[in-house]
Amino acid sequence: MKAHEDPIVDKLIKRLRKAVWETLDDYHLIENGDKVMVCLSGGKDSYTMLDILLHIQQTKKYDFEIIAVNLDQKQPGFPEHILPEYLDKLGVPYQIVQKDTYSIVKEKTPEGKTTCTLCSRLRRGILYKTASELGVTKIALGHHRDDIIETLFLNLMFSGKLETMPAKYRTDNGEHVVIRPLAFCKEKDIEEYSRVMAFPIIPCNLCGSQPNLQRNAVKQMLRGWEEKHPGRSEVIFHAIQNVSPSHLLDKNLFDFEQLIVKGEKENVADGYVE
Repeated sequence: MKAHEDPIVDKLIKRLRKAVWETLDDYHLIENGDKVMVCLSGGKDSYTMLDILLHIQQTKKYDFEIIAVNLDQKQPGFPEHILPEYLDKLGVPYQIVQKDTYSIVKEKTPEGKTTCTLCSRLRRGILYKTASELGVTKIALGHHRDDIIETLFLNLMFSGKLETMPAKYRTDNGEHVVIRPLAFCKEKDIEEYSRVMAFPIIPCNLCGSQPNLQRNAVKQMLRGWEEKHPGRSEVIFHAIQNVSPSHLLDKNLFDFEQLIVKGEKENVADGYVE
């Protein structure tokens, strides 16, 4: 059955597209003339992101280019043919970057330790370099709402930071703008959409198979909360968008002497804050 012939699937598609449109509009993710590098891993999230961005491109609201980029990290058994065949069928411009980060990560990571930190750092550096070579204006990553909530708690409990993944940010060196079009999309919707669309999923055999990841523990914690108190994740996600700097304790964010947010100008003589 075609997706549009099933009313339940039709609602799913509309819900995901609406969430992406909302993110694009609220955070100004894409502008006319952009060249967007869609980072395609072969997982459900990046396939969904590419599919919806292609739909948005077809609406002509924004005039932008798409180029899909996959980093082949030389994991054993990685099916190199799947993504090129899929992208050729779609007619999407793409580039496959081949770098053996797998061997580096396995060599440098002590036995029993997780590989995520080093793997992410290496992957990020290669993608940024590729973005420069391709002359793209935006780098699109497939993180979704659940990733953002999980990262909030990971930073809170393990790094002592009240921080998560933003929908849009500039890299530390100022060279690239990174966007997350799926920031408002729920993982369960993406999973169902991926199943309906029959995306040729490529599993990650490097990090996905590690049983003791802190992210997995946080995911289970949030899932338990949601089962006992349905809607709690929705409230948490809303809280990330509803921050009160004056009611936290960050002296770099809020001036507790002048009682203003750092960066605001206070006109003491006139008694008002600009």
